[in-house]
Amino acid sequence: MPTKSICLFYIVLVGLLSVTPARAEWLREVQSKMGTQVTVTFWLDDTSPMGVERGHDVMRLSMAEFDRIENAMSTYIADTEVWNINAYAADRPVKVSSELMQLLQRALQLSETTSGAFDITYDSVGHLYDYRNSVRPDVGAIGDNLHTVNYRHVQLDMANNTVRFLRPGVRINLGGIAKGYSVEQVIALLGEQGIAHASATAGGDTRILGDRRGVPFIIGIRHPDETDGIVTRLPIIDEAVSTSGDYERFFLEDGARYHHILDPASGLPTEGVRSVTILGPDGTMTDGLSTSVFVLGVSAGLHQIESMPAYEAVIIDADGQLYYSSGLTGL
Repeated sequence: MPTKSICLFYIVLVGLLSVTPARAEWLREVQSKMGTQVTVTFWLDDTSPMGVERGHDVMRLSMAEFDRIENAMSTYIADTEVWNINAYAADRPVKVSSELMQLLQRALQLSETTSGAFDITYDSVGHLYDYRNSVRPDVGAIGDNLHTVNYRHVQLDMANNTVRFLRPGVRINLGGIAKGYSVEQVIALLGEQGIAHASATAGGDTRILGDRRGVPFIIGIRHPDETDGIVTRLPIIDEAVSTSGDYERFFLEDGARYHHILDPASGLPTEGVRSVTILGPDGTMTDGLSTSVFVLGVSAGLHQIESMPAYEAVIIDADGQLYYSSGLTGL
């Protein structure tokens, strides 16, 4: 499973206009956050000097929202809420914010829905992998830690907003859901500011607000082996899109590919799928489902999506074959 502050999956936004401030209509900004690049683009109706100034204020608020979420949910920044959970929840209940509590509840519910294919405790083994230095844990190390990978080891006390681990050695990582949550929150903020046409992207997670001034936004799904290659394009209006792939954080060893999307049952990188793209009304769910379907594989993954009418999937298997859920076959 992805450590989503860690995992980089790219969706290409095709056809967006970036205009100089003097003729500002689309405002667009790209920054490095959450271990990836985040992008916010929105249509500015008022192009007077005062309107443009307000537009830049809204952009600052949007980028600050990414920072706020990262500073609560990162496992790499000391004293974030998630960092404190991993440090202390095996010893005592850890108090967290209502926002994080609700997101953890959604994550555990998704684990139930996907029969454990999505599991935020994957990091109990996942933290043993070092992709930058091409280091993987040996079979013994995985075996010693695999018993701590089980979402049922995470106990939530919703009344008191506390989290407790039921077994020592458990670690959680919201990488499989936090970026989707962040773009959903940024789009909600833009809507509250009166923006009607926008996109927010964090790595492989994109949330669209409205359309692109009368036409859909066009999302390109990249080829797993070609950075600039596009295998298909999808028209998107007022939806979320998330892609998980094995091509951003990986290394090769003796011909084997070790990527960051781990099967919670084995602690090993999943096989058989190269890329999964999920479309639907909620970025938090599309994010979590893209990981879930990747772990489930083509057949079980499509079956999972067909049971959820609001969501659709595009899957690329290890042979490069494309598979579409039934709602996309007519596109």
